Amino acid sequence: MRSFKGIGLLIITNILIMFTLIITGTVLINFVLPQFGIDLRGSLATQDFAWSLVFGFGGAFISLFMSKWLAKRGMKMQQVTTPSTPKEKLVFETVQQLAEREGIKMPEVWVYWDDTPNAFATGPTRNNAMVAVSSGLAMSMNDNELKAVLAHEMGHVSNGDMLATTLLQGLMNTFVYFVARMLARPIMERNYWMGFAVYMVLQFVLSILAMIPICWFSRRREFRADAYAADVLGAEHMIRALQKLETLTQQNAVQHQGEHHEEDALATMKIYGGFSGLFATHPPIETRIAALRNNQD
Repeated sequence: MRSFKGIGLLIITNILIMFTLIITGTVLINFVLPQFGIDLRGSLATQDFAWSLVFGFGGAFISLFMSKWLAKRGMKMQQVTTPSTPKEKLVFETVQQLAEREGIKMPEVWVYWDDTPNAFATGPTRNNAMVAVSSGLAMSMNDNELKAVLAHEMGHVSNGDMLATTLLQGLMNTFVYFVARMLARPIMERNYWMGFAVYMVLQFVLSILAMIPICWFSRRREFRADAYAADVLGAEHMIRALQKLETLTQQNAVQHQGEHHEEDALATMKIYGGFSGLFATHPPIETRIAALRNNQD
């Protein structure tokens, strides 16, 4: 049920984003920019590029600014403002201390109910972020391991990873829209529906290719967040947290083997990702551990 709710929320959100971008792009290109001497209404190629920029970066930034809202509504969450249990106190105070260390505004702290050990950080800016921890993670890790995971997530906040990812996503989206439109336009001029079909196929294929640099960057930022946690708490704590995470993930996989589970609509925010290859958002845990040990030498 939760998965269907998350998927439905994302579909509705994307439809609203699309209409917002159409209205915004129309006003911007046809009325606002010409007032400043920037006329993008000329050639078809210029118009295509302008619309690609609007949809590419506009969609990415709207999604970024809605990221906290989507996360809260996609999962059953509770914000921690006055910790009432030792684990809540540990989570809250660790995030608070790291925020003070970086001189940034205290992120919102949330817990959500899920047996799978996960945590994530999201938000539009370093001073407008949230850190969320699953009940499974909080209950299955000791204090030092949990602190290391929280430090990893605060590393994402401190490094500005959400904004950097959005900029890259916007660039790749622009590339996808523009190239697909340019290649499909000659066909559209002869047969609109045939050209539209080609455009959709090109957009799908190019979107897959665009995920390669995005996933590469995602893997790089995981190493940086690990390094941040190691710098704050010591590499050994982060290494033990990753080892515990790998053990818990394997146990969870064995426990649910043979059962059908729909992928959570917000699964890209989970901290684990044992898949390797071009489309992996997270490096293998053993590779992350090796990187931490190499940095100790």
